[in-house]
Amino acid sequence: MRQSSLRGDRSRRRRRPDAPQAPEAPDAQEPGRHDGLYEGKGLPPDAPGWTPSAGDDASFGDGDGSAAGDDHREGGRPRRGKGRKVLRWTSLTLAVLIVGGAGAGYWYYEHLNANLRKAPRSLAGNGLKKPDPNAFGQSPMNILLLGSDGRNSKKNIELGGARQDADRKPLADVQMLLHVSADRSNMSVLSIPRDTRVTIPQCTDPKTHHVYPQTSAAINQSLQHGGPGCTLATWQELTGIYIDHFMMVDFSGVVDMADAIGGVPVCVDNNVYSHDSKGHGSGLKLTKGTHSVKGVQALQWLRTRYGFEDNTDIGRAKAQHMYMNSMVRQLKKGTKLTDPGQLRDLAEAATKALTVDDGLDTVKKLYDLGSDLNRVPVKRLTMVTMPWQYSPDESYVMPKPGDADATFALLRNDTGLDGKDKKKKAAADPKPSTPKGQLKVVVQNGTNSTVNGPVSGRAAVIQQRLSGLGYTAASTDPALTTQADTTVTYRDKGQRGDALALAKALGLPRGAVRESSSASGMRLVVGSDWRSGSAYPKQSGDEKGADKAPDSADALNGEDSKACMKVNPQYSF
Repeated sequence: MRQSSLRGDRSRRRRRPDAPQAPEAPDAQEPGRHDGLYEGKGLPPDAPGWTPSAGDDASFGDGDGSAAGDDHREGGRPRRGKGRKVLRWTSLTLAVLIVGGAGAGYWYYEHLNANLRKAPRSLAGNGLKKPDPNAFGQSPMNILLLGSDGRNSKKNIELGGARQDADRKPLADVQMLLHVSADRSNMSVLSIPRDTRVTIPQCTDPKTHHVYPQTSAAINQSLQHGGPGCTLATWQELTGIYIDHFMMVDFSGVVDMADAIGGVPVCVDNNVYSHDSKGHGSGLKLTKGTHSVKGVQALQWLRTRYGFEDNTDIGRAKAQHMYMNSMVRQLKKGTKLTDPGQLRDLAEAATKALTVDDGLDTVKKLYDLGSDLNRVPVKRLTMVTMPWQYSPDESYVMPKPGDADATFALLRNDTGLDGKDKKKKAAADPKPSTPKGQLKVVVQNGTNSTVNGPVSGRAAVIQQRLSGLGYTAASTDPALTTQADTTVTYRDKGQRGDALALAKALGLPRGAVRESSSASGMRLVVGSDWRSGSAYPKQSGDEKGADKAPDSADALNGEDSKACMKVNPQYSF
């Protein structure tokens, strides 16, 4: 039985005075797969000259003797967490946001822009609708951070190993969603294990126009279905969260970025050497205590599985979270960003390492994004891994029912995963101001889905239900849209009492009622959570009333500076 990624064995130019200063922004990092240096090569789907290769659904080696798409490990159980890798890449991608203004004039700005590689935001036909802004005109922001294991350069091949895989298309072994709240008071980072079995929607390659049919596979294979835009579409289908942008890096970028930043403090509770006679291990060798790692050593830290905790991806994810937290704290202090030369090096490394969607295609946009992220205090940064469980035959990982859905819902509803959102004082609900029969509310079908398709007639069914409840002025909008949760939106504060009364009549939770500055009137969108019947389905307690991430998400706070990785005795010296 082959191994999966889940479980391992248990046995200088000067800056112009008027050039903008780089903002302090969080940064996190995560490279590719298992602990050894990656195997497998090939240009990323968005790289110049990339062409598709055969075996789109094939699995590829980890560099530790395991296969990327394989779902088993020795002894019959799959490896666990895949979300760790994400964190290494996150450091990279977030660090790039910090350096947008480090140029020395227009020429340098254009030079950095030319470094960036671009790709379409989404490759699937029916995407989610961007959430309406809140009453203050603010909108949350979601960015998908990806780490590609592609071998698109000599350096990537040297770092990744497995030269025999040089021609295969890369996998998205690091996947992390960065959610920034609408008011920029908090940030949540959600990683998904790379081998989580999901539905990958039909995607069309933007370069070759090849159509990849819908399939069920490990989520990291979505990158092979046309590029990062397909991975974004897969995430949206799985989570119901609208994703504004993506950023993708390769693992040579991790090394360059770590060098440019100057080192990140990490801690181990014992001597560790990630290497054994079977070829397992990243090569990381550290003595007990705290060390500042950079370059290849930083990459080794972020890729180490054999040597941390139980030699699985779960331990690796924790190591990546610790690295990311430490890097964010370093960058927020500004300790690595005071020298113009360092800033220039960081800008060069970051822009050369990045592939971005067409909405983040300039350094100025990245700079503005970095300024936005910099507003979030470290104490409100929370990193989690999607709650998961094994499939019945323990051959792969799947989202944990209840807990995973609750985590996704928190982000869809712009609720901080740390449970520290300010609780609004309960106030008496305003009374309806308009008679039921005169309240104009438009009902729209939001059950459209790239995977399941829409349920026809949903708007009409609910409009008839409303009519039966006395809301005879309700009408329907024939346009289909895509929305995970059923909502009632309104623009005028004076309509809140009417909106709450309508939601109560239908059995909707209070959280479904939202004031929006972009609403033209009262609108009821019937989401994918209500695909049948005229009575709103009862929600589980976790999904309905959660105000923080479930324990199974293994949350880590950005201010936790005392975390230290537990070393597995088998890999100590």
